Amino acid sequence: MNNAVASPAPVRLFAVATAVIVLSLYQAQPLIGMMTRSLHLTPAVAGLISTLTLLGYACGLFLLVPLCDVCENRSLVLATLFANALTLLLAACPIPAAAFLVASGLTGFTATAIQMLIPMAAAMVPEAQRGRVIGNVMSGLILGVLLSRPLASVVAGRFGWRMSYWVLAAAVGVLTLLLAKMLPRRSPPHAGRYVALLSSMAGLLREEPVLRRRAFAAALCFAAFNAFWSTVVLRLSSAPFGLSADGVAIYALVGVSGALAAPFAGRLGDRGFDRIGTHAARMAVVLAMALAWIGGVLTTHLSPALSLSLLVMAAILLDAGTIADQALGRRAVNLLRPEARGRINALFTGIFFMGGALGSALAGVVWARAGWHGVCLEAIAFAVAALVYGMRRHSTAVLLATEDS
Repeated sequence: MNNAVASPAPVRLFAVATAVIVLSLYQAQPLIGMMTRSLHLTPAVAGLISTLTLLGYACGLFLLVPLCDVCENRSLVLATLFANALTLLLAACPIPAAAFLVASGLTGFTATAIQMLIPMAAAMVPEAQRGRVIGNVMSGLILGVLLSRPLASVVAGRFGWRMSYWVLAAAVGVLTLLLAKMLPRRSPPHAGRYVALLSSMAGLLREEPVLRRRAFAAALCFAAFNAFWSTVVLRLSSAPFGLSADGVAIYALVGVSGALAAPFAGRLGDRGFDRIGTHAARMAVVLAMALAWIGGVLTTHLSPALSLSLLVMAAILLDAGTIADQALGRRAVNLLRPEARGRINALFTGIFFMGGALGSALAGVVWARAGWHGVCLEAIAFAVAALVYGMRRHSTAVLLATEDS
């Protein structure tokens, strides 16, 4: 079983799977205007589309993903993917607005199949290869996140917003068939009651310091990441850039190159350079936001071309640093208790996901009051906090190890 996943083809399929599934979480964001007119929604209600999708995903992380530790994994993944395809089909149909909002929440809930596949991949390879495999799968995940908005815009612009749901439902359906042929059966070592399983998650967070450190630091980095990406479109659309929707899509595509950091980060972890790689990743996030501030604020002192170039460099560096931090964090937490890998992965993802939501929510308020200058300072504060937190925790661990010896 290990050799099957360690070979290139299954790893590529896992990466493609995460890239496809995650599209459903973000594709609605650039289509809100079209959906508002089509479904006759008020602006306040239209904002619930993305909110309910992400809220459904958060609920799935804590309620659905832990089932990996009590249910046979292959059946659970395939059933969740099948449900995801059905909810996408429902959203694509001409249903009432209330039903569409329900479908949006269920789409997010079932998209948590992503977080079932990642720990499953980790469990199917030797520890020495775990960082590389997780990094490769994470590359697919981040590519999906970054490509979701431009892809949805292109499809909807030519065929209407419902077509983006039809296409994605078909893609998830095909993916389910492919995974059904390739995924091995994997039963958790210890079965238990579901309620007891959920209640044990608080204990895991309390008892595993590595999980706490990695999750909270990843949350801070992801907060900076989301603060940038939730408002950079507003900055690029204004003077002196004035980019169109196509221009913003191209900008987002350039940032995709940062996803290449995931497999390299995983290999660093496998070779014993986890701490150095983690500090470098978080420093990259700080530097990225400094470049974003220079490129977006000091526009009167720089040419538009240079300002835009700095913002491009910031996007690439921010993506690379955030992705590398998450890949190294996932590797570290997946080396913890094998019998609790589903719950640990759910906690790690859920915590950094909430950090990202906080960063995005604050960015909207900060943008309204202080513009791009304030957003960059917010993101820098989150990134510096992640860097300092990681260094402080490492120094404490070294001190305790010295005292014990």
